[in-house]
Amino acid sequence: MCIFCKIVNKEIPSNPVLESDDFLAFHDLNPKAPVHILVIPKIHVESFNEVSSEIMAKMTPFMQDVAKEMGVEDSGYRLITNIGDNGGQEVRHLHFHLLGGAKLQWGHFADADPKDFI
Repeated sequence: MCIFCKIVNKEIPSNPVLESDDFLAFHDLNPKAPVHILVIPKIHVESFNEVSSEIMAKMTPFMQDVAKEMGVEDSGYRLITNIGDNGGQEVRHLHFHLLGGAKLQWGHFADADPKDFI
């Protein structure tokens, strides 16, 4: 069982922000912004590649509610999901990072030379 499934099952504690029958949002243990929330479906879905359109149709308004709850709806925020090894996915359970609370920089490729990826 993955770590996020254990959080859903209350086997591991979390600092929840919002919860519904289908989704859970909680504070990231290693925040990269003043607001850094993880949003997950309660059922195990490996990654964005496997998620159904029905789950995403429900997850979208839930994530919008999380942004409202955290007070970043109007100021702006970033949603990120990592997919697979090259995408940086560390936990094999679909999750979105909701980051906000400050002017966010785009640091990953700010000084990258595209020739390095060819």
